[in-house]
Amino acid sequence: MSEVTAPYEPGTPCWIDLMAPDQQAALDFYRDLFGWQGEIGSEEFGGYSVCTLRGKSVAGIMKSMSMGDQPPPPTVWTTYFASADADATQAAITANGGAVIAPVMDVGQIGRMLIAADPQGAVFGVWQPLEFPGAQIVNEPGALVWNQLSTTDPEAAGTFYQAALGLEAGPMPEMPEFTGLMVKGRVIGGVQGMENLPPGVPPHWLVNFAVDDTDSTVDALVRAGGSVMAPAFDMEKVGRMAVLQDPQGATFAVVALSAPAAP
Repeated sequence: MSEVTAPYEPGTPCWIDLMAPDQQAALDFYRDLFGWQGEIGSEEFGGYSVCTLRGKSVAGIMKSMSMGDQPPPPTVWTTYFASADADATQAAITANGGAVIAPVMDVGQIGRMLIAADPQGAVFGVWQPLEFPGAQIVNEPGALVWNQLSTTDPEAAGTFYQAALGLEAGPMPEMPEFTGLMVKGRVIGGVQGMENLPPGVPPHWLVNFAVDDTDSTVDALVRAGGSVMAPAFDMEKVGRMAVLQDPQGATFAVVALSAPAAP
């Protein structure tokens, strides 16, 4: 078990959530796939659902909604990075070439958030915790285990996230295809180029969930109406991974680790 009891260091991925056209269908799908529990929340927070594993928060799911005459946002998983000061982080994002999509807003008494895009176009969130710190379980089956950025310019991306979020970039000997992003020397995510991705795929952050068995998870996803983007494959020194898409089009990855992840 990997329960999070201490506050997240600024710059660390601390939360993930999904915007989906059919919120209840998404709740049902991830309940069956990962064993999550969750229900549509109160109107005060737009029906936002906090999904749990063993009674601990692991992810959010909300209904996607159009803003004015704008089309509904894409069905995607969003990675949120912890911040001690959302306003200062927003200023750093714009000062270093990023774009703010949804400016800093209060979420009741539980925290403050914003949504932004890096200079290459990858979208991410920022979370300043107040009463709600973020995911309470990570790095175990059914929970977040890894966040990876695919981008057209890994070096520029590393420079941006260092300036905007305080991350450090460095090599990852066990995964040489990635540049590691670190908080106080601890790797919290990776950056790779887009040479091996299909044409037309935009820069993006990919959420990875740990599972006990990648192949059985892929089978269950297909039976539930999901799609396989990259069939299960073995990554040396890491584990067995697959890139998947849920029935409403949100892409994510699953990995059965060859060794337990550090909490």
